[in-house]
Amino acid sequence: MTEYITAIKDWIVELGDKHDVDPLFLGCLYLVSKVMLFTTLGFLVRNIRKKKPVTLLILLAGIFFCIPYTYIIIAGRNLPVWVYVLIACIIMYGGYTIWKKVTEKPKALDGVE
Repeated sequence: MTEYITAIKDWIVELGDKHDVDPLFLGCLYLVSKVMLFTTLGFLVRNIRKKKPVTLLILLAGIFFCIPYTYIIIAGRNLPVWVYVLIACIIMYGGYTIWKKVTEKPKALDGVE
């Protein structure tokens, strides 16, 4: 078990050195964001099974996934291109969803005239 912890610690320190950011802060962001991501995915599965709306949960899952990479974009360097593309797609999806909600016509209430 200690070998896994050491491997994870070494990986985070190497990632911090590679992107020129604080490895401890990056590790904390990574840990917190992944816990929140999996929690959101759990709620997402629950809402899919109950046939409830999932748009907000998909957006939140994307945001939680991007938190450590956003920190690297702001404070670091040498980020892969796929991260920029993914974050741009999440922002565009969020903007499209908000635009769709704002522009849709409200449904008439049953029995109310």
